[in-house]
Amino acid sequence: MRIDIVNIKAIKVAALEHQGEPETLGESVENFRAWRKESGYSPVANMRTFGLAHSNPEARPVQQFRFDICGEVDADIVANTYGVINKEIPAGRCAKVRHTGSHDTLQLQVNAISRDWLPSSEEVKRDAPIFFEYLNVVPEVAENKQITDIYFPLK
Repeated sequence: MRIDIVNIKAIKVAALEHQGEPETLGESVENFRAWRKESGYSPVANMRTFGLAHSNPEARPVQQFRFDICGEVDADIVANTYGVINKEIPAGRCAKVRHTGSHDTLQLQVNAISRDWLPSSEEVKRDAPIFFEYLNVVPEVAENKQITDIYFPLK
C-alpha cells in the first residue's frame, strides 16, 4: 500500500448527511444524485465528489453510523427539500491512499491505515473525518475499475 502525505486546501461542499444503517446509504446517495442533477450547483463533469465518514460502518449500534455524501461547489447552496446543506472539508495534512476496486472494500484500506500504518508511523490522526474522493463511479466504469482516493487527516 502506497501512502503519500499531502496538504489539502479547504474544500467547499454541498452535503447530504446520512445517519442510520450503512445498508441504507445507497438511498441517501440516490437522493443526493437527484439533488445534484436538479439543482445544477455541483455538476459531476467539473466538480469533485466526496464522502465524509464520521463513524465506522462496522461499529455498533449501526443506527448511529454517520456519513456525508458531498459534491464540491463554488458558491453557497440555498435551502432545498432534499436536505442538502453547506459544509467544508477542512484544510490540513492527510495521508492519502489510492484504492482501485469496489467501494465495498474501502473499509479494508481504512482499517489498514488506522491499525497498521498509523501506529508504526510517527503521525497522529487529526480530529476530522476520514474522507473519500470518488474519481470515477459505476456506471461510467465497471465496479472493479472504480478509483477512490482515501484521505486520513493528520496533525
